[in-house]
Amino acid sequence: MNNQQLLVVTAAQKGLFYEVALSPKPGLVDRLTNGAHNDMDFYLFIDSILALTPYFSQYLNAGLTHKTAPATLFPILRELGQQAENAMFAATKGVNTHKGANFSFAVLLGATGLHLQKNQLPLTAADSKNILTLSQAITQDLLKNDFKNVAAKKNLTHGEKLYLAKGATGIRGQAAAGYPALGKVLLPYLRQNRDLPRDELLLRALVFLMSELEDSNILHRGGQEALLTLKSEMQQLHTANLDTCELTKQLRQYDKILTSRNWSPGGAADLLSLGIYFALLENLF
Repeated sequence: MNNQQLLVVTAAQKGLFYEVALSPKPGLVDRLTNGAHNDMDFYLFIDSILALTPYFSQYLNAGLTHKTAPATLFPILRELGQQAENAMFAATKGVNTHKGANFSFAVLLGATGLHLQKNQLPLTAADSKNILTLSQAITQDLLKNDFKNVAAKKNLTHGEKLYLAKGATGIRGQAAAGYPALGKVLLPYLRQNRDLPRDELLLRALVFLMSELEDSNILHRGGQEALLTLKSEMQQLHTANLDTCELTKQLRQYDKILTSRNWSPGGAADLLSLGIYFALLENLF
């Protein structure tokens, strides 16, 4: 692995480490609380991240060495991703800590590999946009293939149940659309506010993302009404223009509220880790 490849793989690992370390995060696992989770904590996330990390270089290398159409890369990435998921579940004793994030990092690291066949680090905003476009090309058949016969399946995943019940496509939909929550929401916010201290920047970015995102974790736990409530409450917090101290205080209180409701915005957490990955490769911090 050369230095450029090491920087990419490390940025993916840091994306997950920075996300779980960021505190306080309402309803989510962080250094202070376990949020709306009674089966996982900060240390389990560390174990999970370390189990996944060896596969990040494999995702990247698959993209770097791929010579045919981007869509033909997806089956390779999915097979590697399944191996990584098995390693994650072995490390967490069956607890789903990073299933969604692992899927997205497989796609985005593969897309980064394709991009780096002809380009160099650091990334520009245009480079990141190209990687997101490549991720869309990689997953262009994903929704059609994954949801084709879902109604006939007996054992459905949470994502499949949500698709049947509400038409929600979750992280698959984000990937197939080129991650609009990253390209149109999170990354522009991180670039525009890059002069803020890192903790403050990421907390404010998470609040903004939660106010905009159709978070499938919230849909699963509370339905459409819960999602609308969460987005509205986060929009109020985002536009309140609070100083850092007051924002932190509000987030601690909101963590208790979401925990009591049993709501965990895990989709936003996953996307934040992906945003951190791009921010590191764009040298935004």
